[in-house]
Formats: sequence, C-alpha cells, structure tokens
Amino acid sequence: MATCSAVLLVLLAVFAAGASAATFTITNNCGSTVWPAGIPVGGGFQLDSGRTSSINVPAGTSAGRIWGRTGCSFNGGRGSCATGDCGGALSCSLSGQPPATLAEYTIGGGGANDFYDISVIDGYNLPMDFSCSTGVALRCRDSNCPDAYHQPNDVKTHGCNGNSNYQITFCP
Repeated sequence: MATCSAVLLVLLAVFAAGASAATFTITNNCGSTVWPAGIPVGGGFQLDSGRTSSINVPAGTSAGRIWGRTGCSFNGGRGSCATGDCGGALSCSLSGQPPATLAEYTIGGGGANDFYDISVIDGYNLPMDFSCSTGVALRCRDSNCPDAYHQPNDVKTHGCNGNSNYQITFCP
C-alpha cells in the first residue's frame, strides 16, 4: 500500500511540474501611461511610459484577454478610461469597452499546447506586439493589422509549446 501511495505522489508531482504558469511580460513603449487590464487573470494596473511589469497566468486558463487602457483616471480603485474601460474599475473583472486591441490566449488548452492571437474585433486603440517564446511574433500597428482577427471567422490563432512565456509590448 505504501508503494502505491509513493507512486501516486510521484505522478502527482510530475503532473504538477508539467502544468505551470506562463509569465506574461508587459512593456509600455508609448509616450504616456497605459493601464493594462486582463481577465480572468491580471485585473488592472498602471504602467508608466518605458516601464515593464509581469503577471503569472496559471495553466488551464482559457479565453484570457489582456488589453491596454488609455486616458485613465483612478481614485481609490474607481475611475474611468477613454479606451478599454471596464466599468470604471481599476482591477477589471469584465472585458473592456471598445475600442480595445486585445491579446487573447489559452494556456494549456490543447494538451501540451497554448494558443494566442491579437484581435481588433472590439476595435483598435493601441499598437501591440504579442509573442510567445516558442512561437510566431504577432504585430498590430494600426486598425488594419494583418496579424489580427477582424471578424470571428478569421483564422489567426497561433499555437505555442506549453509552459512558454509571453511578451506584450504596447507601442512597439
């Protein structure tokens, strides 16, 4: 019985090691402050020009979105943004209002693969680069960006090896 328990613990440890978080490094190269937001992970925060911050997204996170909000003013966690506003909250729990250039992802959604894309279906508000450490770098410089979804039936989703890390750059 002890041998079965030991084998089970080893298998659980191996599974847990394979299902780790992805780190999303977010950089603001814009000339003004951007307020990145994310659901279901990331909430929202201030990112001054020239600064970088990171968030960890757990394995198994699906339908994730990160976007940059502009023209924001917050006082005590409440306020508003000119673009990408999420109900006046600093820490978002719902999607931002259009226009918002979106970095979309699923971590560990297809076996050992992650999936990611850029979408301008909800409009365009900021230039963005979005890349996976083992995949294709996506670029969106204006509302016509060829690497982005423009309508739901576009085929723009890219695969990435599981346990990869991601880079999002606003105003690359």
